This record gives sequence, C-alpha cells and structure tokens, in this order.
Amino acid sequence: MTQTFLQTFILLLLVTDPFGNVPIFVTALAPVARARRPRIVLRECAIAFAVLLVFMFFGRHFLTALQLSEVSLRIGGSVILLLIAIRMVFPHPDGVLGKTEGGEPFIVPLAIPALAGPSALATVLLFSHETTGEVMIHVAALAAVAVVWLAVFLGAERLQKALGPQVMTAFERLMGLILTAMSVEMLLGGIRAFVKTL
Repeated sequence: MTQTFLQTFILLLLVTDPFGNVPIFVTALAPVARARRPRIVLRECAIAFAVLLVFMFFGRHFLTALQLSEVSLRIGGSVILLLIAIRMVFPHPDGVLGKTEGGEPFIVPLAIPALAGPSALATVLLFSHETTGEVMIHVAALAAVAVVWLAVFLGAERLQKALGPQVMTAFERLMGLILTAMSVEMLLGGIRAFVKTL
C-alpha cells in the first residue's frame, strides 16, 4: 500500500510539475496585489485538485457524454500551452495571460492547464479502472501532491526575490522555450494517437 501511494505521488508530482510551473505562477500573479496572491494560489490549487478528483471518478463518463476523446483533450491543451509559451519567450504588452479583470487570473491557465493539464487528466483517468481501495490511495496521493503545490507556489515570490528580476526573466524565457518544446511534443503525441485511430 505504501509503495502504491509513493508511486502515485511521484507520478502525479511529475505530470503536474509544480516546480516547472513556478514562472507561470509568478508571471500571472505579478499584476495582482501582494496581499491577494496567497488567496489566489490557494483557490487555483483547490480548483486544480477538484478537477483532477472529479476526473479520477467521472472523467470517462464526462468525455463520453460530450463525445470528446482523450486525443482531443491532449491536442487542445497543447495549443493553449503553446500560446502561453510563446508569450513567455516573446513578452507581450498585455502579459503572458492577456488582459483579465483586475489583472487576476482565474482557472485558466493556472489551475487548468498548468496543474490540471492534459497529461495529469489522462493520468487520473487511468486510475478510474482500479478497485475502490486503490482509488482511495490515489486520492490520498493527489491530496499530498496538492500540499506540495501550495508550498511551492506560496514560496514562489521569495524565490523570485532571492534570484532577482533579471535572473527570473531569463529563467522565464528559458522555461518558455522548454514549455514550447513540451507543448509541441504533446501536440505531436496527440496527432500520432489520432492517426492511429484512422
């Protein structure tokens, strides 16, 4: 049981990649008042956790009801990530996320697809086939991963201060380049999976 928990914890930690998402969170929260940022982090992490939890139990039924495939989910998510990545590499006057009401991000892109992205959704969909006991272990692992999200993103501002704005800008562009490659790879994977269905 402990081994299953650790395996699931590590897997979910890798597919949600909180450390890799630090630049996205820092950039998205930059225009928001400092006192408000912890609440937004808590809210976005809670939304991502809820979405993954719902998908763990009802994901396949939801996709079937909307006549959507996992392939379309992967391709759609990759396009959104690619647009975000391009804005990270080539700064836009409106910022990475474009203009939002009060400059505050909501659900997209922090909760979805940064945390609850296509790879994470596809991963939790696999858990729905297992026994009730195993699913409960997966829920516990997901909750533990959500705690890691909170710890990482609540400390993101301190990390930015420690490294300085120039280093963070360079890091953001580097992560934008990596995110571009990841989104293209995700897109190609979705296309390959689609071609196999023909």
